[in-house]
Amino acid sequence: MILLVNSDTLSALCIATLMSCKITIKSTNKKGNNLSQKRANTKQNFQHPPLLSTLTEVPRTLLEISSLAVMMPSLASLPRGDGHPVLVLPGFMAGDGSTSMLRHYLSLMGYKALPWALGRNTGKPEILEHKLGKRFLEISEQYQSKVSLVGQSLGGVFAREIARSFPSEVRQVITLGSPISVEESGSVVSLVSRLFENQSGLSVDAMRKRLGVSHRVGAPSVPMTAIYSKRDGVVNWQACMELEEDIETQNIEVSGSHCGMAFNPRIYYIIRNRLSQAEGRWERYESPCLYHPTQSLRELV
Repeated sequence: MILLVNSDTLSALCIATLMSCKITIKSTNKKGNNLSQKRANTKQNFQHPPLLSTLTEVPRTLLEISSLAVMMPSLASLPRGDGHPVLVLPGFMAGDGSTSMLRHYLSLMGYKALPWALGRNTGKPEILEHKLGKRFLEISEQYQSKVSLVGQSLGGVFAREIARSFPSEVRQVITLGSPISVEESGSVVSLVSRLFENQSGLSVDAMRKRLGVSHRVGAPSVPMTAIYSKRDGVVNWQACMELEEDIETQNIEVSGSHCGMAFNPRIYYIIRNRLSQAEGRWERYESPCLYHPTQSLRELV
């Protein structure tokens, strides 16, 4: 199998070499039960990712793309899903080309994997306020089914807000290295802040105020899976986690780069597992023991 690195992916890779974020997160309140795990009760400041992780983003992403080519036959042999629609959202400054391989795999698994079809994700608030919401509702009406949302980086931030606006129409949300806890523009290095402001027309602070997002608002009331990597070279890994976990909200750690999350074989396995969960019978993900890339994935099901 040959995997092509398109312009969207190359754009993301170039941005990755420039980005190094300092993230601030604050605690929130969410579904209360005895499984809830609170990470923080006060404001915490996290340093930007290690310089080595940032500088090696590109080669590590290319390695993940190569690994996917090797693992795809095993991934494709896993049990098929129930065929419900899955909307996949790209990261900042990327378009549908960056998620084409992931959507191809989800289609192989029997799902109706759909692009967001809104061009490059520039972070403009109008995209989320009008275009993306309309796109989501059209899909829900077309298939007469709840829709799962998978979002990479900024796409995951958008996915959570769609779930907050239309919880009865969302089956679940899976975020891939998404900075879901960014609070202040001062917590992002000036280069990234300027790039985001140039493309979206708003600062991070202004964006959150316009969308009505506050640190006091927890995760949407739908099943949530936040996938993060401590070797993320773009976003501080702690900012990519839900602040609280419960029976339907889970943080899952993987090893990999930020930009490579759309090609990481391990993430493909996790996404397939999460999408296979039956409505109303949600089970937490349990990582297979002693996993090795050469091990048959079918043995892990």
